[in-house]
Amino acid sequence: EKQGNATSAAAMVEYVVGCKWSIRILTLIRQGVNRPGAITRSIDGLTTKVQGDCLNKMVDFGILERIAYAEVPPRVEYKLTDFGQRFVSILDAVAELQREIDATN
Repeated sequence: EKQGNATSAAAMVEYVVGCKWSIRILTLIRQGVNRPGAITRSIDGLTTKVQGDCLNKMVDFGILERIAYAEVPPRVEYKLTDFGQRFVSILDAVAELQREIDATN
């Protein structure tokens, strides 16, 4: 859901939580695994195309920043933006709620 030119926070959360790969990719990036090849090797079943779509979507949302280095061979890294740091705190809160639910069941 776009509001003017901006995507609603709810739509971002829905996409990231609803995407099978997004949270795992964000977790890896937070752990310092920030290059596409390393991310692909770290997650079984993740294709480079799906990973690319996922990373591009999170860059579009402003959660991640894509940094391309002018090297041979070219090197690309992803890092959380300041907004992304705040965004993942929402995911942390959801994970904490899940732990509470699991502990009571």
